[in-house]
Amino acid sequence: MAELHVSKKTIGKLFSEMQNKKFIIPDYQRPYKWDNEKCETLWNDIENFAISESKTAADYFLGTIVSYVNQENNQEIIDGQQRITSLLLMLRAFYRKLEDMIEDEDVIGLKNQLAPCIWDINPISQKVSDKTKIHIVSQVATEEDNETFHSLLETGNSSDAHDNYSTNYRFFKTQCNEYAEKNPMQWKQLCVTILQRCIILPIECVTQETALTIFSTLNDRGMPLADSDIFKAQLYRNCETEEKRKDFTQTWKELTRICKRASISIDHIFRYYTHVLRARNNDKSKEIGLRSFYAENKYERLNDHHLIEEIIALANFWLHVNTGVDPDEDCKYKVSPSNRKYLHCLFCYPNDYWKYVISVFFVKNRNSSTFDNDLDTLLRKLTAFLLAKFIEAPSVNAIKDDIFAACVSIHNSNEFQVKFTLNEELITSRISDFSSSKIAKALFLLDAYLNPAQKKLIPETFEIEHIFPKKWQHTNYNGWKMEDAQNYLDRFGNKVVFEKKLNIQAGNEYFGNKKQKYSSSNIANVVELSKFHRDDWNKFDIEEREEKFKERLLAFFKEQL
Repeated sequence: MAELHVSKKTIGKLFSEMQNKKFIIPDYQRPYKWDNEKCETLWNDIENFAISESKTAADYFLGTIVSYVNQENNQEIIDGQQRITSLLLMLRAFYRKLEDMIEDEDVIGLKNQLAPCIWDINPISQKVSDKTKIHIVSQVATEEDNETFHSLLETGNSSDAHDNYSTNYRFFKTQCNEYAEKNPMQWKQLCVTILQRCIILPIECVTQETALTIFSTLNDRGMPLADSDIFKAQLYRNCETEEKRKDFTQTWKELTRICKRASISIDHIFRYYTHVLRARNNDKSKEIGLRSFYAENKYERLNDHHLIEEIIALANFWLHVNTGVDPDEDCKYKVSPSNRKYLHCLFCYPNDYWKYVISVFFVKNRNSSTFDNDLDTLLRKLTAFLLAKFIEAPSVNAIKDDIFAACVSIHNSNEFQVKFTLNEELITSRISDFSSSKIAKALFLLDAYLNPAQKKLIPETFEIEHIFPKKWQHTNYNGWKMEDAQNYLDRFGNKVVFEKKLNIQAGNEYFGNKKQKYSSSNIANVVELSKFHRDDWNKFDIEEREEKFKERLLAFFKEQL
């Protein structure tokens, strides 16, 4: 028997052939994700086709669907579930419109064409006798979402719910009604066009193995597969028994939940993990694409039985870092407030390469009793290196090779080692040029944390306050000229990290008036400004403050590097 069968089918034929069978959306798939924008694109494409090219006997190609026949003789959808689900919602919207029309031969004829696409029909009467017998079941959807979806197809009625099923069904109903009002003579023909002229290319496989292989090379129309979708399918494919597949499905759902709470994607975690694997192989070479990395040697890396456990652990670590959620009681690691100061600075760095280093460190040290102390040493050196290196070579790409080397050194010796010699003279001469650069926020934040009096973490919503205000006011600033303001306004000495709410309240006030707001701050650098001995703030104060700023940063760089 052939491994697969490829055919060309109309929408009407594809769906109506499912009598006493179902499309199954397996539990290892992603949930229904199409939004209004994608449904609008689908509708507009079909509408434009119906108006123009359908009159020339052309067909409209809607893409491919990859499936295999499972043990229950149902079509298990491997690729194309977003489109199938959306088309069923569209067909139900058309049928709902027909239910409201006065029955004539045309209405009866269209209902007889649509009904077998959505439900099983009575083989004798050729009519629908039970609208609960729909042609699709989603094993990945939650019980609540499934109830909503099935209710829509059964009743044709929607609530004001905001799930994708309800939102998209309401969209298709609205489009049906509006099209019927504007084009009463063409509405029925539009329905016929969808059923008889819109084409799907089903790729029906005999085995799940074949279907998953094809799935790995195709994209869902309008919604490209994420790299992690491919990895999920491959990992599922590696499960030898049904029990292992069920366990894996639950594990993947847990990974999805963790990443959602951490506000990161599963792709992010897999990317971080690539550098764990590279470090283990002493690989300092140029980074390659995420999918290409795992696809090497027929996805050999995904066969490692430690992979999922370490991926889950890594995701939980970043959940802890990003949200402060405590790790499980049996975990030995915990990031202290003092270390979060440096992480806060790194989150202001203009790329994520530092996260690769931290991820390698975590996987190596997660069971270490000295985790936080060792992390403190790493974070200080990593923060100093990234900022100093950027000042010397102001390009985020300049640190790539060093980061790859650092990942290897951490894995091998637990030390942050890079080929970098601090050039104090160059740093001193250049640092003033970076007060408005990509790393300015990180530099300001680091300076704020270097103040010994800064005991608390600074709010993530902090802003950069201009001590001499950005908005020029002639009446307030004796001795200042507009030209002076333009030259001094954005210098390090005239800026300070400040709480957003207080910054808004301080506004563009005269420095003497701002000092009262400064005194309410929990940021030590700002409180010091509130105690400044004068109510005037001039360019000499800015110059003096900038020199102290540079001295503190350079001292930190020298100490760590």
